[in-house]
Amino acid sequence: MTTHIDCDTCLVRGLHCHDCVVTVLLGPPDELILDDGDREALDALAAGGLVPPLRLVTPMPAPIIESA
Repeated sequence: MTTHIDCDTCLVRGLHCHDCVVTVLLGPPDELILDDGDREALDALAAGGLVPPLRLVTPMPAPIIESA
């Protein structure tokens, strides 16, 4: 599985860019693709306190509510 990071679609862009591992290590990218190994490595670095965690928040579609 891969993770596609597009800072333009991140819901907390601007609020948490200063504390996002992507911007800390790379600066704000136009887009970035991380595979499982990349995510595991970043999670391990964050768990060790070496970098902040990934803070990407993407929008989810609203649930469809059917009326009775």
